[in-house]
Amino acid sequence: MKEINDIIRAYRRAEAEGIKTALATVVKVTGSSYRQPGARMLVTEDGQLTGAISGGCLEGDALKKALLAIQQQQNKLVTYDTSNDEDADFGVQLGCNGIVHILFEPINSADEHNPVKILEKVVDRREDAVLVCLFSLTRGSAQPGTVLLYRKDGQNALRAGLDFLSDDLYKTLENKATYIKNIIYEGENCEALLEYIVPAVSLIIAGAGNDVKPLTEIASVLGWEVTVGEGRPAHATAKRFPLAKTVKVSAAEEFLNDTVIDEHTFFVLMTHNYRYDLTVLKDLLIHSNSRYIGILGPKTKLNRMIGDLAAEGFDVTPQHLERIHGPVGLDIGAETSEEIALSIVSEIKAVIEGRKGSSLRYKTDKIHNAVHGDGDK
Repeated sequence: MKEINDIIRAYRRAEAEGIKTALATVVKVTGSSYRQPGARMLVTEDGQLTGAISGGCLEGDALKKALLAIQQQQNKLVTYDTSNDEDADFGVQLGCNGIVHILFEPINSADEHNPVKILEKVVDRREDAVLVCLFSLTRGSAQPGTVLLYRKDGQNALRAGLDFLSDDLYKTLENKATYIKNIIYEGENCEALLEYIVPAVSLIIAGAGNDVKPLTEIASVLGWEVTVGEGRPAHATAKRFPLAKTVKVSAAEEFLNDTVIDEHTFFVLMTHNYRYDLTVLKDLLIHSNSRYIGILGPKTKLNRMIGDLAAEGFDVTPQHLERIHGPVGLDIGAETSEEIALSIVSEIKAVIEGRKGSSLRYKTDKIHNAVHGDGDK
């Protein structure tokens, strides 16, 4: 989501200055690639790049292709074969052993349904969505491009004739996975990238001490929306946490008031005030289904909290314990507040992706989950 937000901001700046732009989107990958389908980059006619479609090896040639698309005002599909280091077709020599297909779309600012305008609709609500991009690998074929945004409450069909995708769009949301489907559109064979998109991570931190600052900073770099709050007015200030989306002063009993909690909301309790953390923990277990509640401190603190809740008549069940991460963070030997922040963010990312957080050197299959298409086994 950070990449989409960055692209939207860059597009608005360029539009205000009358600078033409094009959107480059990775629409299909065969084999290995640094970025997967759905990766995007905005290119301006004066050569500014926002976002990324590779680790940096494709961007140089992609700039040329984007400028050509802007000049001709026509969508273009370019295929980069990175499986052969000696292949000089594009001079990229990426060495990732894959084939990457990238669609370039010039942005018409006068079109209220241009690709970036559709991206703006993605971020205007905290709801899962499916973004549809149509493309063809056949040389000389039309490239419809980014055409539709779909949510469960109904589809916003920005191009006619896509009703036949309704079941596939619904299944993409249900399966929470990006998918590529072979279709016939306007009498032509093409493929549809059905990209599953989730809202930005919402990280809510109970605590406003100095050790919260690096956690806020690292999370913000990732594009997460950070809320910081606690009961001390001198600590919970916007000046101390300029990168936080929200900074609030509240009593422990009111901490969750007016807080939107969805499946993409994660909590870390680190006030260094035992009773405050205990109160917030109890409220989270009773009034939320948040799948991650990190608690700073040793295991003895968590055990004491469980005992105190039991003494109050609240039974912490195994299901509750599945949601509680205490001590918080991955075991990376963290000691300083910056290192602890890194371990916390890493653990949350691992939980989001359903990973263990172990070293990639021990991974026997591909680093990235494959984006499947019709005909894949």
